[in-house]
Amino acid sequence: MTCHTPGIPAAAARRRTVSRVALSRYVFCYGMLLVPTAFFLIFRVIPIVQTLRLSVFSWDLISRVKPYVGLENFRTLLADANFQLALSNTTAFAAMTVAASVVLALLVALPLARRLRFEGAYQLIYFLPFITPTVPEAVVWKWIYDARYGVLNYLLSLLGIPPVGWLLEPRTTLWAVIIMSVWKTLGYNMVLFIIGLRAIPAEYTEAGLIDGATGWRFFRSLTLPLLMPTVLLVTVISTIGAYNVFTQVYIMAADIQGSPGSVVRVLIYDIFENAFRYYRMGYASAEATVFFAIVLALTLVQFRVLRSRT
Repeated sequence: MTCHTPGIPAAAARRRTVSRVALSRYVFCYGMLLVPTAFFLIFRVIPIVQTLRLSVFSWDLISRVKPYVGLENFRTLLADANFQLALSNTTAFAAMTVAASVVLALLVALPLARRLRFEGAYQLIYFLPFITPTVPEAVVWKWIYDARYGVLNYLLSLLGIPPVGWLLEPRTTLWAVIIMSVWKTLGYNMVLFIIGLRAIPAEYTEAGLIDGATGWRFFRSLTLPLLMPTVLLVTVISTIGAYNVFTQVYIMAADIQGSPGSVVRVLIYDIFENAFRYYRMGYASAEATVFFAIVLALTLVQFRVLRSRT
């Protein structure tokens, strides 16, 4: 006597249907990922590999023969005064810009995270410089800093302060570019901090208030520890962006003869000049390799230091 259990064939059919639907979803998802993955490989990974390869050759755009020189480009690089100056200026710029932009963005985000009236207008005012193209912004700031006709010197003259050549000396030019860069990135960091502050569970806030934590104690003991993942994200993104500074310097730091970016030399400008002005592609690739190693090392250090506090 054979027993037939009703429903088993139907259940098997449903499982096959579900498996086909799941398979079609996987195929669709991975198919959609192929295009961005291909673009990432073509425009990111392959150029990085090609840069690493060029760094060990004496490569230019003119000579047909491009000999292998091993680590000679790196040895020359470490003794290059221009590279040392560019590295020093870039490090100082990054340290000042990251510290100022992170602290100021957090101070601005704290009241805006409480859903104030007209908060959308405030966020727009702060965020607008970030989405505006850097070139016109740098041109406007160059006019503001102008030694003879600039708005800044005019305001200082009202206080009896003599005009300052903001973009004529390396030290003052560096500070001028730092101020402009902090102003530009402040809104983006502010938005990230607002999202992080609003993600803090209300239960923790209520518990802290019940325990009597207010003001600075409340911020130091409760808000800041819970906000450390956002602080890590903002710090890493700001550091990478600061080390990649180029447009502001190229436009604002022109010398008296009008040569772009020559008052303050930074790493990206030094790489650009060696590659496209002197056609030393191999040497510029060695610079880019060292630059990549420095940014990677700083990122890993930040992850190690700040993540230990989360």
